[in-house]
Amino acid sequence: MNENAFDEPLFAGLKPGLTSFCYRMLGSMDDADDAVQETSIRVWQSWSTFRQDSSFKTWVYRIASNLCLDKLRQSKRRALPVDLFDPAVAIVEPRDTLPDSAWIWPSPDFGGNPEDRLVRRDTLKLCFIALLQTLPPRQRAVLILKDVFEWSSKQIAETLAMSPAAVNSALQRARETMDRAQLRSDELSSMDVQPEQQLLSRYVEAFEQFDIAALVALFHEEGCMSMPPFEMWIRGKENLSAFYSLTRWHCEGSRFVPITVNGGYPALAQYMPGKEGSGLVPWGIHVIETKENQILHVQNFIHTPLFSRFGLPERIDR
Repeated sequence: MNENAFDEPLFAGLKPGLTSFCYRMLGSMDDADDAVQETSIRVWQSWSTFRQDSSFKTWVYRIASNLCLDKLRQSKRRALPVDLFDPAVAIVEPRDTLPDSAWIWPSPDFGGNPEDRLVRRDTLKLCFIALLQTLPPRQRAVLILKDVFEWSSKQIAETLAMSPAAVNSALQRARETMDRAQLRSDELSSMDVQPEQQLLSRYVEAFEQFDIAALVALFHEEGCMSMPPFEMWIRGKENLSAFYSLTRWHCEGSRFVPITVNGGYPALAQYMPGKEGSGLVPWGIHVIETKENQILHVQNFIHTPLFSRFGLPERIDR
């Protein structure tokens, strides 16, 4: 290895795994991409100081881990609406929001790296990302590297500048916290089983026609819908019907584009009528979780920068 020349292909081979690590740590692809970009810069700047007393991979992950830990010291925990608030009592148009930095956002695929395909897809479920955010940052890093990436305690210790005993202790505490955590998003999650294509098709048809009766009929009795960055979320068929009636003016005329999120889970990108009157513009990413072939939870992530993140067009025809 030439220590005077930064090996870009070597770093590029680690990038998908690094991105998935940083996403799990930070709960946002924007933050994950920033961390990976900064890691690349620091690796390039420090290349001449790298010595093979540890592997290149461990050295790079040490830099990325430290960047993530620094970011997390300066930020509050990201979450999903159902874990922060009770369902709405009064059905009104949603108004109260939290900043984008408060929420967990879905992610596109990280790339076709063979190593990345070995990483457990269930650890990309949105509810799992939410559970991870309940952990102190260093415990979070230990658990991800051990239980998701299946690294040895020795390798983790080298990466996080800890002793192997401290790694094992942090891992035990992290697992206990995860087991104790009772998040509503975890109870509502079914991302380990993909929704039936027929159910998704019926949802698309009912929503695009904005047939409220047909739309609500697809929901489970305890079905709900959340809409970050809005704090408000809706539970129960009667409330859903009232909410759809209230927001008809906003959503009528929408169209969907199918996509996948968080490790290949099917989702729908909603485009709504633009103000200019021609074409449809980005609105939200619908992630639909089901129970007994009925909709249990629609997470409508209303964050238009996600559309470019997923490689979606800025406008589509009606």
